[in-house]
Amino acid sequence: MPSSNERRMEEIQHILEELAAEAAEGTPIIVEGPRDRESLERLEVKGDVISAKTSGKTLLDTLQEIEDHSKGEVILLMDFDRRGKEMTARLIKNLEKSSVKTNLVYWKKLSSLVGRDVKDIEGLASYVQTLNKKIGKNVTNPSF
Repeated sequence: MPSSNERRMEEIQHILEELAAEAAEGTPIIVEGPRDRESLERLEVKGDVISAKTSGKTLLDTLQEIEDHSKGEVILLMDFDRRGKEMTARLIKNLEKSSVKTNLVYWKKLSSLVGRDVKDIEGLASYVQTLNKKIGKNVTNPSF
């Protein structure tokens, strides 16, 4: 019978695989910053990942970039803290005005699984690596 850490790792792996598949199909993923994008890359989630909080970028710039890249839907993957939740709400409100559908499924699933242990997407790759070590998968990078 798998341990709770093994079950958690399996669930995280499943979520990340689904996220990677959607990203590969062209659905843009919106994260807060460049380190969040790097964390997703380490977790083998590649595709059109847009940083909402890059220096010098305004909310209007971010919204324009999202509209330019989206094909009607984006995946929002902001941090799990208060500021991340506030940014998510602001983006949803503004993107709905532009008829861009926002997908929060992955954020909700990951938040419920790791939200107590990880405050941001940036820390997700390290968390996965640590969890892998705990369950005996001694890996040098956190991908699966």
